[in-house]
Amino acid sequence: MNYEQYRPRRFNLLPEVVKNLLIINGIMFLALVVMQQQGVDLNDLLGLHYFEAEKFNAYQFITYMFMHGSFMHILFNMFAVWMFGAAIENVWGGRRFLTYYIITGLGAALAHYGIVYFEIQPAIAQFDSYIANPGLEELHTLLSSDAFRSFSSAEMIDHYNAFRREFNLLVNQDLNAAINLSVDYVKQLKVDALNAPVVVGASGAVFGLLLAYGMLYPNSVIYLYFAIPIKAKYFVILYGALELFSGIANVPGDNVAHFAHLGGLVTGFILIMYWKQKHSNRTDYY
Repeated sequence: MNYEQYRPRRFNLLPEVVKNLLIINGIMFLALVVMQQQGVDLNDLLGLHYFEAEKFNAYQFITYMFMHGSFMHILFNMFAVWMFGAAIENVWGGRRFLTYYIITGLGAALAHYGIVYFEIQPAIAQFDSYIANPGLEELHTLLSSDAFRSFSSAEMIDHYNAFRREFNLLVNQDLNAAINLSVDYVKQLKVDALNAPVVVGASGAVFGLLLAYGMLYPNSVIYLYFAIPIKAKYFVILYGALELFSGIANVPGDNVAHFAHLGGLVTGFILIMYWKQKHSNRTDYY
């Protein structure tokens, strides 16, 4: 039995797991907005930080999927969860659907931070090199480097400005004290750099759902921008290619985790193929 032959006996417009995902994401976004008014950033607490960062916690691998950066971010993600997820859950059932959703979200996170690892390690190595061998010339080289300029969060800018003021006052009075101050600053810079990457959103899992929908209903028509008809299988291929191009292009200022999206797609494909092979004699997993 192939994907196109199978159809659920009863279609539920809002199946249980999809409904609860929408509710949980909505509650978490409301909590984000409310806590921001109290000066607490839930995205910083529950978003997924880099694994070497001080702010990293293992639970963030799950919680990051339920946090979003803006109203439009959560709106489009939840629309996709309902649009694609309802059809998939009706075929697979709630348990398998939720398992797939969580695993593709985890795969997306691992793919994203796998790329971040290769992007951030040269800078971390340069910071470690300065800490081991500090000096005025070495400090100038570091502060002029791409590694230093690549990090520009508000917190890092504040730390730099405070360091610069104190260093300029101290350097002509006590060079050794100024160098020691610079070492402390670079140590803090390293902490800030490791804490800086944070990913939030259900987009990785959503791309997993998109892949599953394209495999379950390859010839179903999706209306791109609500106007342009395209078959689901071509939509998946087109969107995947676009994400790959965008990830490789790495346009400055683009804060979209393109490789997380691709990670969700690839993880979803691997998982579906695994299930298909493991349960090849059962029609309800196709």
